[in-house]
Formats: sequence, C-alpha cells, structure tokens
Amino acid sequence: MLRKLVLTGARGALGTVLRAPLAQLCDNLVSTDILAAPDDLRPNETWHRADLARMEEIAPLLDGADMVVHFGAIVDEKPFEDLWGPNFVGAYNVWEAAWRHRVRRVVYASSIHAVGMYPVADGIDTDVPHRPDTFYGLAKCFAEDLGRMYWEKRGLESVHLRILSCTPAPQNTRALGTWLSHADLVRLVTRAIDTPVTGFAVVYGVSANTRAPVSNHRVPFLGYRPEDNAETHAAALFARAPQPDPQDLALSRVGGPFAAVPLGESGVAAIRAMSAGRPTSAKPEPGGKPARKKAKSNTRRKG
Repeated sequence: MLRKLVLTGARGALGTVLRAPLAQLCDNLVSTDILAAPDDLRPNETWHRADLARMEEIAPLLDGADMVVHFGAIVDEKPFEDLWGPNFVGAYNVWEAAWRHRVRRVVYASSIHAVGMYPVADGIDTDVPHRPDTFYGLAKCFAEDLGRMYWEKRGLESVHLRILSCTPAPQNTRALGTWLSHADLVRLVTRAIDTPVTGFAVVYGVSANTRAPVSNHRVPFLGYRPEDNAETHAAALFARAPQPDPQDLALSRVGGPFAAVPLGESGVAAIRAMSAGRPTSAKPEPGGKPARKKAKSNTRRKG
C-alpha cells in the first residue's frame, strides 16, 4: 500500500476510469486537473485544480508522494503552440518536481503515436526508434526521452504506457488490433505501480487482441497480462465497415488516422470519421499545403 499517489489528468476519459482503482492502492490519492472537482471524490481522495504548465502549481502536489501517474495533457493533435505548455512543459514539470521531492516512479500515459508511422505489418516491439505521426506523438517522444534521461542521470524510475485505443468497446475494424479495454487499462497501470523495480521501461497499452500490431515480449518483468480480446466484436464491426483502401495510411500505419491527418489537424475527428465510414484524411492543397478541415473535437486541456 502506497502512502501517497498523485494522478494528473484526473477529469480526462482515462483519468476518470483510474481514480477509483488507484484510490484502493494508496492511503492518500491526490487527483489534479485544470478542471474543477467531480462530485464523486473517494474518502481518501483530495482534489487540486492546477495547470501542468505552471511548476508552482504542480510541484507542491508531489511533496511526500511515492509515485505519480501522469495522464494529464491535450489528448489530440493540435498546432505545436497549443501543445507546448501542457504536453511538453507539463511533462518536464512533472519529472522535475518528482525528482525534487524524491518520488520513486512516474507512470506516464505515452501513446502509440510516438511510433505511429510504422507499418502495421512490421509487428513492432518496444525497442524500435521513435517515429511520431503528429506533433502530439512528438510530445510523447519527448516525454519518453525525458524519462530515460531522468533514470540514467538521476535514478528516477518511469514506466511509459504506449496506449493504443482505450475505449469501452472497439469502435472500428482498426481497433480489432489496437483496442485496450478499461479493465486491461487498470491491470496495466496497476502492474506499472506494483512491479518492485522497473528502471526505465516502455510497454504497449493494448489488450490481448488476436490482431495486435505490437508486441510486449521484451517487458515480461512488468507482469502485464491482458485478458480482453477485441476479436469478440469482429463480426459486428466488419458488417458495417466500408471497403478498405490499401493506400490509406489510417489503415496501414500503427498510428491509424493520426498518421493520415495533416500536422496540427485533429486526429480524434479523423478517428470519428473512420468509425462512421467517412474519409479520414484531407487532400493537400496546391503547393503541398493541407486543406484545413473545420472539424470539432471534444478533447480538452487537462492538468
């Protein structure tokens, strides 16, 4: 049982899933987000509204913490300037504050988009070099390299969870390979916390899917054993799927629609388009400039 655990991005989709399970692993759960507290705080949970990009707001929260589960960020592709504060500076602030307060380990919500331009057919493992598909993926590369540096230079452990597609159920045929169930997410984060020694580690956040395009064979010591398989949804998903285009990067790259959208354009909107059977990428304008799409996204900045 940990004395104190800090969760960033606690009002996000995945942070919301994790709050109750994490509260069971510690005496004191400190949840933080740039948004106000929800109505269902656990008896041992305290809430702090804070901006990841402000060290003076984040650092005090880590005082006395055993570990920090860092899920706070903008969770979509955006222009670089929009991501700089929460995704780049925010990651630095978490690691630097963790080191200052002698936190043992950072468990970080990385993403498949750190390696999103690899072909699905490559069957990549956790040792491949970074190959980001977006500015969002580039931020994940930065945080992974930051974590490695803080381990090698300062002895701060970190486990980087390259999450693929974490939803209640798989949303499209691509997700038959990339789906991470909420139950397996909890199993993954729990193993990242309770493994005695991790050093610097990278693990893919994916369920036990028959068609998984990635492999965790290099990190058996984490003890992550997913139990769910997207294949149980295959018949229903194929029944409503459009005819696939073999040239579509959204299908041929592990980053999916994020690999197909122009830099700075919403990948989440492209995922919704894929699930609805619509085109997932914009055609380039004359001169090589991408066509701007007026697509709304419900993602929000989290702390």
